[in-house]
Amino acid sequence: MPGLLAFATRGSIFSGNSGGTRSINVDISAPDLPTLFTASFDAFVKARGLFDNPQVRPDPSNLTMGQPLLEIRPDWERAAELGVDPADLGYTVWAYSDGAFVDEFFMEDEKIDIFLYSAAGNILHPRDIDEVSLYTNAGIVVPLSAVAQVRETVNTETIRRVDGERTVTLRIVPPRSVALETAIDNVRSEIVQGMRADGSVPPQVQMSISGASDRMETTRDALSGNFAVAVAIAYLLLVAVFSHWGYPLLIMTAIPIGVSGGVVGLWLLNAFGSLLGTLGMPAIVQPFDLITMLGFLVLIGTVVNNPILIVERTMRNLRSSPGRVEEAVLEAVRSRIRPITMSMVTTVFGLAPLVFFPGSGTELYRGLGAIVLFGLLFSTLVTLTFVPSALSLVLDWRPGARRAAPQPTGDA
Repeated sequence: MPGLLAFATRGSIFSGNSGGTRSINVDISAPDLPTLFTASFDAFVKARGLFDNPQVRPDPSNLTMGQPLLEIRPDWERAAELGVDPADLGYTVWAYSDGAFVDEFFMEDEKIDIFLYSAAGNILHPRDIDEVSLYTNAGIVVPLSAVAQVRETVNTETIRRVDGERTVTLRIVPPRSVALETAIDNVRSEIVQGMRADGSVPPQVQMSISGASDRMETTRDALSGNFAVAVAIAYLLLVAVFSHWGYPLLIMTAIPIGVSGGVVGLWLLNAFGSLLGTLGMPAIVQPFDLITMLGFLVLIGTVVNNPILIVERTMRNLRSSPGRVEEAVLEAVRSRIRPITMSMVTTVFGLAPLVFFPGSGTELYRGLGAIVLFGLLFSTLVTLTFVPSALSLVLDWRPGARRAAPQPTGDA
C-alpha cells in the first residue's frame, strides 16, 4: 500500500486553501476501501505527471489502511437462540468502548448529555472484548464471544462519502501557465477516460470531475446571460436618449469590435509576456479565466461612450445645417476627438500598471484589466474611422434623417 503523502498548496483569496477557483476535483468511488485506495493512489501518481509541477491533494489525505480496527461480526442465528436482542448487543459494546448515549438533561439553560459507561472502565486490550457480558431475554449472562466473532483488522482514519458512496477526491490545481479549460480537458482525457481505457482502474470504480469544472461552466453560462442582458439594457437606454431605434445600433457596433480587441490584446500580452523569461525578467502569462471574462461586461459600458459623442454631435450639426451630412460628421469628429483621446489615454495609462507591471495580487485582475485596456484602445481607433463612415452612409441612405434628425434628451 502507498505510504504517507506530503504536499504544499497555494491558497485562494476566495476559497481558502483548497485550490480555489482553479481546483479540478476528481471524485473516485468504489464499493470497498482497498480497491478505492489503490485506484486513488494510481490516479494521484497519474495527476502528478500530467502537468509541470501541479498541486495534487487527496481528500482524505491519508491513502493508507493503517488504522487498527476491531470488527465485531454477530452470529444472528446463535444470538436469536440465546435471546440476545441486536440493539442490546450493539448498545452494550458501545457502553464498554466510548460510552453509550442515554439522553439529554437540561439544568436551567444548560444542556447536559448523559452517557452510560462500564463500571470496570473502557476496554483497553482487544482480547478483553470477548469477555464482555451480555444479558439475554431469558435472564442468563453469556460472553460476547458466544454470539459474535471479533476480528482484528486495519482500516483508514477517515471514510469520506459522496452520495452515499465511499469516495476519495483528488484536488488538482494546474500551473498558472495552463488555462483552466485546457487543464480540465487533460484531466478528463488522461485520468477519467484514459485510466479506464487502459485498464488501470477496475470496472466497479467510478470516476467523475467536479469542482472548478462545474463552477466554470455554471459561471460561464451566467456570464453569457448577463452579457446579453447588459447589451439589451445599454441599447434600450440609448434608444431612450436618442428617441430613435436605428442610430443606437451604430453605437452598439463598438461592442463586438471592443470584444475582439480585448481577445487579440490578451493573446498579444501572453505572446510577448512569455518572452520576458528569456531576458531574465518575470514572464507574464495570463489565462482566460472567469475573472478575465468579467472584463467583457465592463467593456459594454466603456466602449459605447466614444461613439455616443460622435453620433450626438452629428445630430446636433444636422439640426443647425440640414442636408450637409459630410460636413456634420467631419465637424463632429474634429470637435470630439480631443475628449475621446483624453478619456482613452487616461483609462489606458490607469490600467497599464495592473496589466504590465507584475506584483503581489496583480495576477488576480490582470486579465480583466487587459481585456478593458486593449478593448478600449482598439474600439477608440475604430470609433474615429469606422463609426463616422458608417454614420455618413446611413444618413445618405436615409435622407429623412437629415431633414428631421432626432434630438437627444440630454446635452453632451
